[in-house]
Amino acid sequence: MDKREVEAEDRSIQHPDYRQEIAEIIRSGLAPKPMRDRLLDYHENDIAMALELLTKEERRRLYGMLDHETLANILEYSDDLNLYLDELSLRRRVEMLSRLEVPVAVSYLSGLERSERNTLIDLLDDETKQEVTLALSFDEDEIGSRMTTNYISIHSGISVRQAMRELISQAAENDNISTIYVVDDADILSGVIDLKDLIIAREGAELDTIIMTSYPYVYADEQIEDCIERIKGYSEDSIPVLDSAGKLRGVLTAQTVTELVDDLLGDDYAKLAGLTAEEDLQEPLKKSIRKRLPWLLILLGLGLVVSSVVGVFEGVVAHLSLIVAFQSLVLDMAGNVGTQSLAVTIRVLMDEQISGRQKLYLVGKEARIGLLNGLFLGTLSFGLIGVYLMLFKEQPPLAAFSMSFCTGAALLAAMLLSSVTGTVIPLLFKALKVDPAVASGPLITTINDLVAVVTYYGLAWALLINVLHL
Repeated sequence: MDKREVEAEDRSIQHPDYRQEIAEIIRSGLAPKPMRDRLLDYHENDIAMALELLTKEERRRLYGMLDHETLANILEYSDDLNLYLDELSLRRRVEMLSRLEVPVAVSYLSGLERSERNTLIDLLDDETKQEVTLALSFDEDEIGSRMTTNYISIHSGISVRQAMRELISQAAENDNISTIYVVDDADILSGVIDLKDLIIAREGAELDTIIMTSYPYVYADEQIEDCIERIKGYSEDSIPVLDSAGKLRGVLTAQTVTELVDDLLGDDYAKLAGLTAEEDLQEPLKKSIRKRLPWLLILLGLGLVVSSVVGVFEGVVAHLSLIVAFQSLVLDMAGNVGTQSLAVTIRVLMDEQISGRQKLYLVGKEARIGLLNGLFLGTLSFGLIGVYLMLFKEQPPLAAFSMSFCTGAALLAAMLLSSVTGTVIPLLFKALKVDPAVASGPLITTINDLVAVVTYYGLAWALLINVLHL
């Protein structure tokens, strides 16, 4: 056995393939009870990951031997929840939806046809139906659509002993117990209590002595992208969600906040790539085309403008055809620099509190970076291209270094202007209340191509033809 086989065997010992083990148990032909007992030795996440290795019939066999609670816990870990729920009978689906976290259930229901969605909601128990209906009353871009009612709440004005009794009573139905919410008689949020503080407090003490009244919160009708930046820095287990009157309507769990941040980052990344929204592997072809085509049409128009500008300088190209060889160098560097500045600017703009003075400082800093990088790379290009033209293209020293000077100077100017463009455009979009991520990489690159073409050929026309008469 060689070294690589030994290492592979060691890795398999350290990281056993639980998915394969679980699949083999399900295919073993064991009776339901011993099979269930063996499966329950594994974590729900491992069982959820093993589902993708099974056939539809094998999964249905698994569904049948598990109780409602266990199956719901497994499915919550799955990345293909909708697929597996659709494989269940109507009655079993209702049981699952009643046990899943409300945001998860709402996400599934939102993707169904109205008639099927209404049928499932009507079959839910009254408490779950009320929670789901409340969440569905919000737009998918509003915080209220992602909140859960799985939390502990107690009334103010009671003793620590009474609060502990309330906690024990509600913990049977709600497992988010690390943070306890305190409300008044009108359900308006008064503050929160950390579970640890409640446990170590004296029994006879007043509850008000351990309530934290300064605590982050959001409103249910707030747009997700408007408030997520405000709360993602808090390392809390949950964030309260209030209505316009300050009443506690639900909470955002830490897991939900993480998912929201990930969704927004994915959406911004898609916009930087010139898409209108994030795509996934299961997305229909027509939908993917609809997302990409609008931006491609805009970029096509800008590309035609760039091409027409090159046509204006066709006399320069005809007179000095060798200069075309270095066009892509200038254009590529301008595009790269602009995209770098764009990425930095959008990252800075994620802070909603950034001042106008800080924005001006950012423009100045990016301009200085572009100038210094352009000076270094332009000087390097001047020397290398001049030597290349002399040695390999047999150009006279004056002509060779005149062309290389033109390229180096254009590179300097293009990198400086591209740095400014990649910073100013997203700042302008932000001022106009447009998502700065819309100032996507392809858009910035095309604009910088236009700047670079004008700079490069303009310098060649002015210096090489009109001054040096090459």
